[in-house]
Amino acid sequence: MQDKKVVVTINSTGRQSASFIRVAAAVGWHVRAQTRDKQGIVAQELDSTEGVDLCVGSLEDEHFVAGLFDGAHLAFINTTHWGDEIATGRAMANAAKKAGVEHYIYSGMPDHSIYEGRSWKALPMWAQKFAVENYVRQIGIPATFVYAGTYHNNFTSLPYPLFRMELLADGSFEWQAPFHPDIPIPWLDAEHDVGPAILQIFKQGPRKWAGHRVPLAFSRLTPVEVCEAFSRALSRPVRYVRGPIVCEVPVPAGYQEHLAALEETLGWQNAPYFGPELEENCTKEALDLWEGFRDIEEYAREIFPVEERANGLTWMDDEETDTASEAPIRDVENHFQIMNL
Repeated sequence: MQDKKVVVTINSTGRQSASFIRVAAAVGWHVRAQTRDKQGIVAQELDSTEGVDLCVGSLEDEHFVAGLFDGAHLAFINTTHWGDEIATGRAMANAAKKAGVEHYIYSGMPDHSIYEGRSWKALPMWAQKFAVENYVRQIGIPATFVYAGTYHNNFTSLPYPLFRMELLADGSFEWQAPFHPDIPIPWLDAEHDVGPAILQIFKQGPRKWAGHRVPLAFSRLTPVEVCEAFSRALSRPVRYVRGPIVCEVPVPAGYQEHLAALEETLGWQNAPYFGPELEENCTKEALDLWEGFRDIEEYAREIFPVEERANGLTWMDDEETDTASEAPIRDVENHFQIMNL
């Protein structure tokens, strides 16, 4: 064990953490991976992975958290909105500092309300992450802050808001969102590409990356270009419609407010996703870290149908179209936990 890097992750069944855990374990690192329970396919996969110690416990338990970080060299921390995210973020940073963690990577997001001369509103769940980032900076731990682009993996034909790729009766798809059709959005395949990028930041170390914000986005595509990529991949017409966010299913507490701010700030006001400081060249550092990324057309062709099947959809098999509304709505809480809105 003394020859292995010991790295801590939390909320470890989420897309970002699980992506990193797989890569870290593959190169021989030892991962202490916190999770709330061992239920679900991802938890079972990680629990059976050599080098991964799946640690079940609450992040509100100080003794559990202290043990999680004891003797750890590194930490990749992606907090979620379940519970008090700011309190959790502070507790993780304090525990890491006390344990002498050498390099702390926090998955943050911008607060659009901080820019003077702009009328942009903060996206509530992103602003919480920005508050955590500021705290991590204040306590002086060697830290890097990664900002993840919009997940390819958010798309679903189930009636979830914002990234619904709605299957129509004629077999075509339609994506309705408030984003300008011709303004690029930064994208990333969370499951495929977060892990390798984070691993490279750790390998290059805090001397290079301490204090930096690193946008993780491997392409910038307009909504129209995204639909064109899906159309090529699925051999079906895919159309983009600029319109309001529609909520047809109940959403977790706080998401309605977040979606409303997102619709106004990133939608009708066309604010840059990462904020003006990082947006223009946001793919450069990510591509320098990892060139083997999965683009959105490959995702749509190879992975989207698999994820749809896992959600009970059979449109990829049937000659007659089955609409998403006829399929069961599965695991609503987990869907919103893994979305990077």
